Amino acid sequence: MEPDLSKYRLEGDNSMYRLPSGLVAPVVTRGGAENPDTANSGGAIRISGVSIQHTPATRLWFGKVTNEPGYRSVSHHHGEAETGGYVLSGRARIYFGEKFEDYLDMEEGDWVFVPPFMPHIECNLDRNNPLTWMTTRTPENIVVNLDDVPDEDLRDWLSR
Repeated sequence: MEPDLSKYRLEGDNSMYRLPSGLVAPVVTRGGAENPDTANSGGAIRISGVSIQHTPATRLWFGKVTNEPGYRSVSHHHGEAETGGYVLSGRARIYFGEKFEDYLDMEEGDWVFVPPFMPHIECNLDRNNPLTWMTTRTPENIVVNLDDVPDEDLRDWLSR
């Protein structure tokens, strides 16, 4: 049985998202075909599933971020971008605040929001297993790497 589409009404103009065929349709990025040409910050490796680089998206970046066991990113921020994250697997820590003296820990199933222009460091607490995040930001994957801080200056990092 065909669904009744008469109750659905297009509001707004989505014609800018036309594919080369002329059709406006969802775009699938197949697993393994993600775009690796995206900004990274040290030990945080990002690949995009939905981004301006390979889909018609213009105001959204959605991808996967991995940290190898025990690694951490360099200090960075995401400019004007609002960032949402979800810990898909592993145990994470985010350092923030003046001189990165504050941190919060997360585990699989936790969500996080990082405000625009907030300097932070993303860490994998586990020395044996990778950490995988799903991350989205608008308008794009802005990564501004900052002067890094030594491991010994991050409270509780060496003793984790």
